[in-house]
Amino acid sequence: MQVQDSAAAMVIEQPMADTGVTTTEAAAGDALLPVPLPVVSDEAVVDGADAARSDEVRGLLAAIRRLESIVEEETVALETRQKIDFDDFSARKSRSMLEFVRLMRARMHLGGDVEVTEAIQRLREKLERNRSILEMHYDAVREIASVIVKAIKEAESDGTYTGRAAQDGT
Repeated sequence: MQVQDSAAAMVIEQPMADTGVTTTEAAAGDALLPVPLPVVSDEAVVDGADAARSDEVRGLLAAIRRLESIVEEETVALETRQKIDFDDFSARKSRSMLEFVRLMRARMHLGGDVEVTEAIQRLREKLERNRSILEMHYDAVREIASVIVKAIKEAESDGTYTGRAAQDGT
């Protein structure tokens, strides 16, 4: 095969009329098919970056809303004294929190976004309320458990050692 000299000819870019698409043609008069080249402008790059950023923000906000929903559901159940499967809530909160943490680590640059900051603040408030109610609930459970333990000890004891223990202070 022979390599033609015109194959190495200089390429000139010419915009096509009214299409915004650039074509290439050989300078030496060789007829090349027009090859459409995308017109790259700064606006298109910014719009693409904004679209990607808004997708990231939407994804992160969706993860925050899921976590908020689980926490709020548990809080309401505790407040209304509904029967609660703590293992289920714990597993759901753990998975959702893991998702949130992973998304935040991958998208630390979104931490300055006002909408994300407000959502995280709302989540923080709901988590604090949930923690407070859980703490109150567990304190009540501990108190009831200690009353039950004391009642069992008293029921099992025949009184033989209780007088001596009271004198020793134990």
